[in-house]
Amino acid sequence: MLDVTTLTVVTMDHATLYLADANELLHRLGRVLLVADPPYLFDNSGGGAFRAARGASDQIVAERLDEGFDHSIINPLLHPSVVVFCHNDQLPELLTYLTGNYRRVCVNVWIKPNPSPHRNKHYLADTEFFIHAWQEGHHPVGDHHDMHRHVTARSQPSKVHDHPTVKPDAVMEKIIANMGEGIICDPFMGTGSTGVAAVKAGRTFIGIEHNPKHFATAVERLRLAHEQRPHAPP
Repeated sequence: MLDVTTLTVVTMDHATLYLADANELLHRLGRVLLVADPPYLFDNSGGGAFRAARGASDQIVAERLDEGFDHSIINPLLHPSVVVFCHNDQLPELLTYLTGNYRRVCVNVWIKPNPSPHRNKHYLADTEFFIHAWQEGHHPVGDHHDMHRHVTARSQPSKVHDHPTVKPDAVMEKIIANMGEGIICDPFMGTGSTGVAAVKAGRTFIGIEHNPKHFATAVERLRLAHEQRPHAPP
């Protein structure tokens, strides 16, 4: 049994961050709204000279970010609204799980003007999918211009936060704008992009990350986001 009293926990005005394994902790947090960028499941081979020069693909392998995740971590009773990023190859199984457990499901797309040239005899990775699934009463919200099923934003280089799959601010801000009332939780927090968007929007955030280096980056980013809130004291 997990002893939560032994975890590293950082608390702020609008955020609580856990250095922990989401598979062990998430179900203990009660009812939350999920915004998750879990490990993808895909063939990360190839790339040649580009791979060697950039390093992000090797970092993905080293951190096991290409091995997928257990879909059952998404609990339809505890998580009435969930947004989850995924690789194209994961869509069939993940959609089957979500449509079998949620009232409505929508596939949305992040369009990348600067896709990686590394395509491994496949199409360019100039789009990335995020699925929004919700129960009755937890439908997407926002003004009319917030309700597009796509968002365009440039990919961020891994050197920005020393993480190979950091999501751009514009993508996360669009997602947070579409989430109804409730606490936002990212069980695969990485360097904290979801939390930064949530805090900027005045939402309460819970983040879980198992990698100490990325956790430390997330803590610093969330502290800065708190300091930059419009109503923050001088």
